[in-house]
Amino acid sequence: MTSDPRIAAIALPDTRARRIVEQLLNGSGVSLNGTAPWDLQVLHPDLFSRMLHQGSLGLGEAYMEGWWQCERIDEMIHRMLRHGLGERSNTPTERMLYKLQTGLFNLQSKARAYIVGETHYDLGNDLFERMLDPTMCYSCGYWKGADTLHQAQIAKLDLAARKLELAPGMRVLDIGCGWGSFAEHAARHYGAEVTGITISREQAELARQRCSELPVTIHLQDYRELDGRYDCIVSIGMFEHVGHRNYRTYFDTVNRLLSPDGLFLLHTIGSNNSDISADPWVHKYIFPNGILPSAMHIARASENYLLMEDWQNFGADYDRTLMAWLENFDEHWPEIADRYNDITRRMFRYYLSVCAGAFRARDLQLWQLVFSKGREGRYDAAR
Repeated sequence: MTSDPRIAAIALPDTRARRIVEQLLNGSGVSLNGTAPWDLQVLHPDLFSRMLHQGSLGLGEAYMEGWWQCERIDEMIHRMLRHGLGERSNTPTERMLYKLQTGLFNLQSKARAYIVGETHYDLGNDLFERMLDPTMCYSCGYWKGADTLHQAQIAKLDLAARKLELAPGMRVLDIGCGWGSFAEHAARHYGAEVTGITISREQAELARQRCSELPVTIHLQDYRELDGRYDCIVSIGMFEHVGHRNYRTYFDTVNRLLSPDGLFLLHTIGSNNSDISADPWVHKYIFPNGILPSAMHIARASENYLLMEDWQNFGADYDRTLMAWLENFDEHWPEIADRYNDITRRMFRYYLSVCAGAFRARDLQLWQLVFSKGREGRYDAAR
């Protein structure tokens, strides 16, 4: 425990809220003001009632405001989730309001498509350049045989390229191209001609700079505005923003744009169940309007549009990816601290740590799927 008096843990008040929290944590391996790195150090006496009344939103906001501290938030969350506390993270009111909202409105409509770009991806290229590796991949790396984050991201990009059977001159569409990582890899190493789209102005600007000498075109555009015909299509880390009301439209769009013999690779985080829900804290501060698909969502949405050729899960690799991002973020934060505030620092540390814990607990998955339009012959996916 720290000796800094400014962040010393407080004596626990003997309240009903505290006793309920202790009861919930009992058996998880997480203690209040304990000595383990994953123990929660209480710095504000109202933390317990806030946790009970506001669920995961209150827990995250309380961390951002300095109400509690933990050396290893990732391990704390991992242990809580394995203990079954994830089901209690959202209050009944939050669940009811979110289901009502998603039932009445299309939160990922074309008119709202740019919200997540403006909120998160446009936050600052200087921050993401320091958190990510030189490829600027903001999605799960493939750690089989990799020792570093950069090796894992290169392996992920090449795995996707090999699954798509890329060859020189192929016309490739990258839906949700980010900072141009796959577009650059496909053009530079496979001779492909790539069109990439993103809903982030900052991503588009940097992607154009990175690919300026390559046969790559980057557009600030929603996927529903696309036309043309492509030999193959890739979408890495974008489907999480599509939303359940738009899944059929998404696959209809891919089907319309893909050549008869083409392949489509979908790389997405996946949910273990088909409930339409979102973590309130992540929804508010990181990825507004994001919804994670389930296996059933994807299977049903792609039905009658595309033929599923391959499905690979390497979700456990996202834990290692997120922890590498967190290490980069902490190491390079002093370089940009004068351009951001401490709330932003704590927000990113919490986000990366919580997500790492969730993947470690296998509450979240990472899927790569390959689809075709029913081309002849057997498809053997690269591994």
